[in-house]
Amino acid sequence: MTGSNADEAHRPLLAADEPTENYGTQDANPEEPTSSFSRQLNAYNGFALLISVIIGSGVFASPGQVDTNVPSPGAALLIWLLGGILAWSGGNVLASLGTAFPGEGGIQQYLKYIYGDLAGFLAAWAWVTCVMPTTLAILSIVFVESIYSAIHPVGHDGTLGIQYKLVSVLVLVVMACVNATGTKNSTRLSNAFVLIKLGSIGLVVLAGIVVVIIHASDHSKHVGGGDWHRKGWFTPRPSIGKNTRIDWRDIGSWEALGYISTAVYASLWGYASWDKANYVANELKNPAKQLPLAINTAIPTVVLSYVLVNTAYYILLPWDIIGQSDAIAVESIKALLGKGAGLAFAALVCLVIAGALNGNIFVAGRLTVSAARKGYLPRSFGAIGQLGWEKKQLRSEDRNEYNSVAKPRFDAPFNALLLTVLISSLYIIFGNFRALLTFDGIAEYTFFFLTVAGDLILRYKEPDLQRPYKPSILFSILFAIVSGFVVVRCMIFAPVQLGVLVSVLVLGIVYYYVWNTREVIGR
Repeated sequence: MTGSNADEAHRPLLAADEPTENYGTQDANPEEPTSSFSRQLNAYNGFALLISVIIGSGVFASPGQVDTNVPSPGAALLIWLLGGILAWSGGNVLASLGTAFPGEGGIQQYLKYIYGDLAGFLAAWAWVTCVMPTTLAILSIVFVESIYSAIHPVGHDGTLGIQYKLVSVLVLVVMACVNATGTKNSTRLSNAFVLIKLGSIGLVVLAGIVVVIIHASDHSKHVGGGDWHRKGWFTPRPSIGKNTRIDWRDIGSWEALGYISTAVYASLWGYASWDKANYVANELKNPAKQLPLAINTAIPTVVLSYVLVNTAYYILLPWDIIGQSDAIAVESIKALLGKGAGLAFAALVCLVIAGALNGNIFVAGRLTVSAARKGYLPRSFGAIGQLGWEKKQLRSEDRNEYNSVAKPRFDAPFNALLLTVLISSLYIIFGNFRALLTFDGIAEYTFFFLTVAGDLILRYKEPDLQRPYKPSILFSILFAIVSGFVVVRCMIFAPVQLGVLVSVLVLGIVYYYVWNTREVIGR
């Protein structure tokens, strides 16, 4: 961290005209050239990881939140397309930064290089305490919600009792234990889940196609929701959600923009984790080629899948009930084929969410290890293959020695996984799906905006920075404009979640300076 004259060797980009820590030259000497984990992943592993972590609860739960906040089904599909374009743009920008800045930690190290150590710390702090635990909490909740919705009628209040929340915690613990068996087992699971995830989406799309074919062959047969051929896809209609009703004729443009921003957030949750390949980039055998390849194949695949499956939802269900469910895929199959089929599909959705849990827990552990090995967290959370507390703290002069120790027999970050499970469990107990969804979006996209804005700064301040992968600057501009606007608007419409995030970040700043003072005194 900071606190000594040695920091002059690693001054942030905005603090000097020519920072000495130049990752992007042939003579680069990155702060962390080595990886805590061995390089054993390839491009397909990166593709599979992205498919595994992106396709999870979002596409099976978020459509209700999107539908509630837009005036028409056609607008909802455009929101899903916009969210996909944003995710793809952000993925390309982060791939560029990931190949220019080797090492662990993803946006932690990018923000540190551009804005300074405190910015890097806050990114790590937010991901360890907010973003990843919230993501895992939402996935665990939707896992149980999918089963619950297969049994109960559409429009139930959606508030899970404490017994269901405890089951959600149990699901999280089980998947963390699976992850604790090691990197190879986790990546094998991710690879296996690719077919399950794409296959489950394919089933819903196929069901929609069958309904269209049946209607085209015989208009007298009433199969599916029916609204898809009776009403205009872009005709404004009241949006009905859980305990909410929006009549778009009675609200002003500013308020409508707020609702639409919320819908964009919900779609972005569906694409959540598009950035996760960057956090294992240092484990790829050839990051410069494999990272962009993984991103530019996985994200377009997901975008196409999401637009098709959301179109199928509007074909399979009446439009006035789509906004009332947080398990819309299960409701679609149940409405078409009955309760038994709904239960069977709920089991399939649970497998899909389990895959997303597996992939996100895998990334969460690595993020925590990276933060600990940078000195942002106690040293023990950077331990690999060990469970227990170490009294000795991680100082900057210890890092090279610490990072060069022999790799243990087991490569699971047990302490990091334990911390992630504990924090995630608190979010499960005290939160609910839609509140956590907005909180996660505000936290995540605040730092994404800072990262992409930083990329624009780098292009201006360091135009000769070596980038093995350099996409068009239009990706950065588009993502910065839209994400910045959506963040500001959702902050206005979600003051409670904003207050919680600000409180957590302030607590992090206090921790940062107290921890930094301890390190200085310890020297």
